[in-house]
Amino acid sequence: QVQLVESGGGLVQAGGSLRLSCAASGRIFSPNVMGWYRQVPGNQRDVVATITSGGSTNLADSVKGRFTISRDNAKNTVYLQMNSLKPDDTAVYYCKHVSAYGITYWGQGTQVTVSS
Repeated sequence: QVQLVESGGGLVQAGGSLRLSCAASGRIFSPNVMGWYRQVPGNQRDVVATITSGGSTNLADSVKGRFTISRDNAKNTVYLQMNSLKPDDTAVYYCKHVSAYGITYWGQGTQVTVSS
């Protein structure tokens, strides 16, 4: 079992920055993949960025050049640095962990609101 605790969401003006953190605890093995997804009410949950335990990253086209994903394996924590935020980035952001055995875990979500 893996538990995920997200933090760092909030309200920010357009053009501002936020950093999300997701701390994983429990039975964590490598290799694994962690990532950030976001969801607007009524829409599907979309991938924002992912990072493997080896450090390989992928970002959605809509956030490339603005968002950066990183992780600290010693702390089992993944970060999402969000710069140049836009109102369209407003969503609930969820942390995801896919274990070495292919089991998926989700965090509880953190709200990000970008005002225009």
